[in-house]
Amino acid sequence: MVDSTQLAESKSIHRETGKTFYYATRLLPERVRHSTYVLYAFFRVADEVVDNPEGSSPTEQHEQLLEIRDAALGREPTDDSVLAAFSELRERHDIPDEEVETFVDAMRTDIEKSRYETYDELETYMRGSAAAVGVMMTIIMKTGDDESALPKARRLGEAFQLTNFLRDVGEDIVDRDRIYLPRETLDAYGADPADIESRRFTEEIGEAIEHEMRRAEQLYREGVSGIKYLPIDCQLPVLTAAVLYADHHRLIRDREYDTVTATPSIGTLRKLSLVAKTRWYWVWNKDPEAVFAKVSEIPTVEEEPAPRTRPGDPVPMG
Repeated sequence: MVDSTQLAESKSIHRETGKTFYYATRLLPERVRHSTYVLYAFFRVADEVVDNPEGSSPTEQHEQLLEIRDAALGREPTDDSVLAAFSELRERHDIPDEEVETFVDAMRTDIEKSRYETYDELETYMRGSAAAVGVMMTIIMKTGDDESALPKARRLGEAFQLTNFLRDVGEDIVDRDRIYLPRETLDAYGADPADIESRRFTEEIGEAIEHEMRRAEQLYREGVSGIKYLPIDCQLPVLTAAVLYADHHRLIRDREYDTVTATPSIGTLRKLSLVAKTRWYWVWNKDPEAVFAKVSEIPTVEEEPAPRTRPGDPVPMG
């Protein structure tokens, strides 16, 4: 079993580095909450290798990630409390080795790759990072219907990560020299990556961000539709996480899609208000999709405004 020291360290990592998700995690039943702390701490340990290399060369970063992978899979002994706790958790919940390997491979991608030509490329990356996280979370919840739940969990994980990418456009270029907006989307709107690199916001970049935000909102709709497959005591926490992440879209719209010059952040009072509001509607209606539509800032398909047009755009016929 994961001991109290391992749990305390994992919880501390989660609280300090995953502030939005932490609010929702606290609503999980203990049987899942403690495991979630360990999962999140493992994800952060791997992520830190590429986000904060501290002078390590790319070769050294790859080696560190492979060591983390082997320790997490129980192939090599480790004195790292987080990795030891995760390895025990993986065995107890029968988390497939390939999910761990897929996740670590995505982290390794971040060492060398900082630009994405197409959304398909970005989606492949997200399958290894956020989607793998969603799969592992769903497995520890014990759905009883993984065939229905896991594809939706992958979509919700992708929605969370795409929201993060859209929120952090400027931060990612300054801190990590990465642009997660696909080049094909930037090109479609005439946006110049050089402007992002210079932290210079343009209307064209805003249109590209809006385009990807619509894509993320469709992922939320698909992902939230799978919450009903989770155990009833896990549905509200996951729904709350979706509401909290999706609220960044409100902030992005309020900034007219400029996340290049500043990074919007949800305040503590707003988070607490959303948690309480989601819980209130849940008391009266246990339909995750209905509550999400009522509380979140994600429009339904019927409410979604038409894409903005620019001078010279073709006029739709029919």
